[in-house]
Amino acid sequence: MSYTQNKTASGSVRGRARERFGHVDEREQGIPGPGEPASGQMPVVPGLGLGPVLEKIASYWWVELLLGVFWVVISVVVLKFDQASVATVGILTGLMFLLFAAQESALAAIDRPRRWIWAIFSVLLAVSGIVALSQPSATFAGFADILGFVFLLTGVMWMVQAFTERPVNHLWWLTLIGGIMMTVLAFWVSGQFFVVRAYTLLIFAGVWAMTTGIIDIVRAFQVREVGRELGRRPRR
Repeated sequence: MSYTQNKTASGSVRGRARERFGHVDEREQGIPGPGEPASGQMPVVPGLGLGPVLEKIASYWWVELLLGVFWVVISVVVLKFDQASVATVGILTGLMFLLFAAQESALAAIDRPRRWIWAIFSVLLAVSGIVALSQPSATFAGFADILGFVFLLTGVMWMVQAFTERPVNHLWWLTLIGGIMMTVLAFWVSGQFFVVRAYTLLIFAGVWAMTTGIIDIVRAFQVREVGRELGRRPRR
C-alpha cells in the first residue's frame, strides 16, 4: 500500500473517530451535543403551561384572607354564649343548608340520568335552609337535640376521609384522630341534658369557626407566596 493510500485511510479513521467522540469534548466545554438544550436553558417539559393560570388564581389570595377574618369574627360572636350566639349558629346552619342545596343543583345539571334525585335533595335542603334562616333560635334548639347524631356522622365521615387520603396525604392520621375523638364526643353528648348539648354546640361551632378562619388565613398567605414564586420565573 502506497504512502498516499495509508495517509487517506488514517485520515478517514481519524475523521470517523472525531465524529463519534467529538460531542464528549463539546460537553466538557459547555457546548451542547445533538438533541441537548443549550447551556443555561431548561428543557421544555410538556404539560407545564399552567403557570399563568395558577398565577392569576393566586392573585386573588386576599379573598381567602377575608374569608378567614370573617370566620374568626363569627367564632368570637359564637363564643360569647348569649342570644346572639344562638341566632348566629342558627343562621350558619341555614346558610350551610343553602350551600348544600346549590351543590345538589350542580350535580343535577351534571348527572342527567339521576338528576331528579339530586333535584329532590336540592329542594329539600333549600326549604330547610329558608326555614332555618327564618327561625334561627328554633333551628339551634333542634340542632342541639340531634347533636349526638350529627357528631357521630361527622366522625364517621372524617375517618373514611382519612383512610381515603392516606396514599396522598402524609398527615392523614390527624384526620383519623379527629374522627375518633368526634365519635367519642357523639356518644358522650347523647347522654347529656339539653342545656349541656346547647353549650357543647356553641363551643363546637365557635372552635370550628375559629379553626376554619386560622386555616384560611394561613392558606391565603401560602397562595400569595406561590403567586410570587410564579411571577419571578422567566417567561418562555
